[in-house]
Amino acid sequence: MLTLASKLKRDDGGKTGRTSGASDSAHRVSVRDRLLTKEVAELEANLPNEGYYQSGKFQFEIDVPEAYNMVPPKVKCLTRIWHPNIAETGEICLSLLREHSIDGTGWAPTRTLKDVVWGLNSLFTDLLNFDDPLNIDAAEHHLRDKEDFRNKVQDYIKHYAR
Repeated sequence: MLTLASKLKRDDGGKTGRTSGASDSAHRVSVRDRLLTKEVAELEANLPNEGYYQSGKFQFEIDVPEAYNMVPPKVKCLTRIWHPNIAETGEICLSLLREHSIDGTGWAPTRTLKDVVWGLNSLFTDLLNFDDPLNIDAAEHHLRDKEDFRNKVQDYIKHYAR
């Protein structure tokens, strides 16, 4: 996230509005970039650190489309992980990242990157609902043997998430 803030600041020349001169229209900061700058500044630095994944460090790629905040960002987990709602290839099953969701918990223009971060955090702390898991093997493993599941998660963390 700090990389994004630095890029936005660099792209804007460190100014918040427009640059002066004849090329004002070419250097206006888009509404999307303003929203992102504000949201990055508001993100919480200290997320809860509990659950099966507490000792791991996980990297995510967040692609914010030009139509943000009308459409959700695309998020991928770059760290290999054993998780019921994250595929080993990085795809993430999180309802708020869905543009259209049957249960009404999908993306809405009122949502922010902070909501995305908190949603990702909840994937690591609340392993409660496996009605529609992305990684079926991991979900069945958790339901079958929680202790062995915990051991496998810790093996993944030791090898991929340090």
